[in-house]
Amino acid sequence: MNSLVSLVGSGPGDPELLTIKARRLIDEADAVLHDKLPGEQIIETIPEEKREDVGKRAGGERTSQEYTNGRLVELAEDGKRVVRLKGGDPFVFGRGGEEMTYLADHGIDFEVVPGISSALAGPALAGIPTTHRDHASCVSFVTGHEDPTKDESAVDWGALAATGGTIVVLMGVGKLPDYTAALREAGMDDETPVALVERASRPDQRVVTGTLDSIADVADEEGVEPPAITVIGGVVGKRERSEAHQ
Repeated sequence: MNSLVSLVGSGPGDPELLTIKARRLIDEADAVLHDKLPGEQIIETIPEEKREDVGKRAGGERTSQEYTNGRLVELAEDGKRVVRLKGGDPFVFGRGGEEMTYLADHGIDFEVVPGISSALAGPALAGIPTTHRDHASCVSFVTGHEDPTKDESAVDWGALAATGGTIVVLMGVGKLPDYTAALREAGMDDETPVALVERASRPDQRVVTGTLDSIADVADEEGVEPPAITVIGGVVGKRERSEAHQ
């Protein structure tokens, strides 16, 4: 029987938001392949000799997905207990689905360990409910960082604007001016409240607010950087009442 590879979600970054199973598998693993999104506090709990960074490199270079896929198979075939550690949840814009398919195609046994996605944790930790009886009966999760090889975006911002409810954009800081403009052009009110939650759950978490019309300028003035999520909709206004309790 082939060794097991565990595709593990680390949650938004706070070590106390790791699931019990995630913590156990990390501790028992022979090798942990991670990127930056699990966060320094979690990565630092893994002994250096068994962790491998497959995320960004110095100079802006990235480890290719092909390398990561091959490395998972190589380690498993070598009899190692492997954890592929991902920020948030492996299957929410985390390419966990691609890695799962690659492992299956190569006959490697695997398991998936869900994590708390920042799409839910980020707004909650900022005091923003993603749904609210008075403001939103639905919520849409959108990636702000699509595959750059696509000919055109698969995100229909016009449909999202018409749907109503809350829109949560992950990995969307760099494209913030583009999609806020697209939503406005599609008819969403310029004064729709927007919040950016930077480094959710971590000691230096920060929340920046504005409107659909102003948030791109506010983000630039405040120097907002990834990882951050964008929350768009009337629910952002509920933060004012809960802020004192955060």
